[in-house]
Amino acid sequence: MTQRRLGRTDLSFEPLVFGGNVFGWTLDEADTFTVLDAFVEEGFTAIDTANVYGKGKSETILGNWMKARGNRNRVLVFTKLGSEMAPGESGLTAAYMVKAVEESLKRLQTDHIDLYQSHRPDPATPQAETLEAYDRLVKAGKVRAIGASNFSAAQHAEANQISTERHLVRYNSEQPEYNLYARSSFEGALQDFCVEHEIGVIPYFSLAAGFLTGKYRSEADFGKSPRGARMGKYLDAKGKAILAAMDKVAAETGAVLAEIALAWLNAQPGITAPIASATSVEQLKSLAKGARLTLSAGQIEALTAAGR
Repeated sequence: MTQRRLGRTDLSFEPLVFGGNVFGWTLDEADTFTVLDAFVEEGFTAIDTANVYGKGKSETILGNWMKARGNRNRVLVFTKLGSEMAPGESGLTAAYMVKAVEESLKRLQTDHIDLYQSHRPDPATPQAETLEAYDRLVKAGKVRAIGASNFSAAQHAEANQISTERHLVRYNSEQPEYNLYARSSFEGALQDFCVEHEIGVIPYFSLAAGFLTGKYRSEADFGKSPRGARMGKYLDAKGKAILAAMDKVAAETGAVLAEIALAWLNAQPGITAPIASATSVEQLKSLAKGARLTLSAGQIEALTAAGR
């Protein structure tokens, strides 16, 4: 597999990031260990989590796995802060960031985070304060690189200007919601800014919470998983058109729909690697195939057109 560099950092990895939101939720600790073992055996290294996932449970399980396998130096740990952990424990103030990073490091059982991300914008805190705090964390060796999630092009532009003018560490990644169905918040100004300024993009909800696996085609399918309740919003004319286009590509390639969804994402300008989760080794092996799948220009255009 061809590795992709995350922005202007020295972080490079294969075009698939494992989404750790399932750790301690739809995957217990033992099953998490099994799936993560399969993930690294397939040649992947990047794992994304957040302090808020399971209120620390996801980071704790990931830390336990790395300790048990003795592989911290062979994987990349991405985590996030900013969403509410408890009353008074949220946002991107310098004071809170000092506390949050130590708690994440303890749960992860490591002395550094490879990519530390602002989970969402904090309108109550000046971006300069946040970036200065990140800069101190990087200089202290606790963080290698920083990124953002759910930021707009304007917010990235402001942050980039502050980092440049004050000689501070800059955001090297953006984590937007982006997939074949949900495209409007990324395509356009944000995508253009990321490409122009070499900001790596690692989209979440790459499979639209499971809709793009093709598993949910009617309301009768909603009970197939804990995520089924989210599927109603996707089952409109656009969603059905996307599934039809994916079915056609599946017939042409022999790939399953989840693999096609990941291949389409990896073909889009600015994308470093999609984030996706698996709850079994079988699902993980399919995601690995998707990360390696190359679609034809005609197939990419047909899929793109179906989601417009």
